[in-house]
Amino acid sequence: MIEKKVSQGIISTYFEKLERNLDLDVAIVGGGPSGIVAAYYLAKAGLKVAQFDRKLSPGGGMWGGAMMFNQIVVQEEAINIVKDFDINYKPYGDGLYVMDSVESTSALLYKAVHEGATIFNCYSVEDVVFKNNVVSGVVVNWTPVLREGLHVDPLNIMAKCVIDGTGHDSEMCKTVARKNGIRLATDTGAVIGERSLDVVAGEEEVVNGTKEIYPGLYVCGMAASAVSGTPRMGPIFGGMLMSGKKVAELIIEKLK
Repeated sequence: MIEKKVSQGIISTYFEKLERNLDLDVAIVGGGPSGIVAAYYLAKAGLKVAQFDRKLSPGGGMWGGAMMFNQIVVQEEAINIVKDFDINYKPYGDGLYVMDSVESTSALLYKAVHEGATIFNCYSVEDVVFKNNVVSGVVVNWTPVLREGLHVDPLNIMAKCVIDGTGHDSEMCKTVARKNGIRLATDTGAVIGERSLDVVAGEEEVVNGTKEIYPGLYVCGMAASAVSGTPRMGPIFGGMLMSGKKVAELIIEKLK
């Protein structure tokens, strides 16, 4: 019967996909634009990469632009990344370009998946695998399980590198520091917390703060600002894109 075939197709191919991703080169936590950009460049380099986002629709805040005006701004320094994703853009003066936020987010996701990255939505990462003082994977569960407070054990997925792309909350960095009593590569050894908005400094510092924050654990995007205590970024997305590309390059250099 066709009804049975439909269900069989979904179930069998989904679990094939999940099984293929139980042992990764890179696990990316969070579905924001910096993580998606990282997934694209990592997959393009031939690495096995999966991204885990707790939401139904990955893409973070990029979908809504600024205050639900679905346009975004990107500066000159990031325009080559925009070109890599074949996104339409228009110059707006002073080295700035404007783009449609829905097209931009869709393009990031489409290109990352078609380059070979796997994106799992509705997955929450509740912990990391911590072996021999190295972050060695992620611990995942269904988002609805955690939201409902159900006592359901998670699964672990091994990875050579983990990227914290969880945004303002920098969840993975906080978890690693809190649970394991270790010092992160910050001025205080802990997650400092982002400062108030500074559009120019925020764009620069999010890229500067993109790095390996602890062996096996990297940070990018707004999580990089939160961890290092640098200013919050404004409604410009170039820094996010450049941060994603930078973290990919760091990991490619390490693993290749």
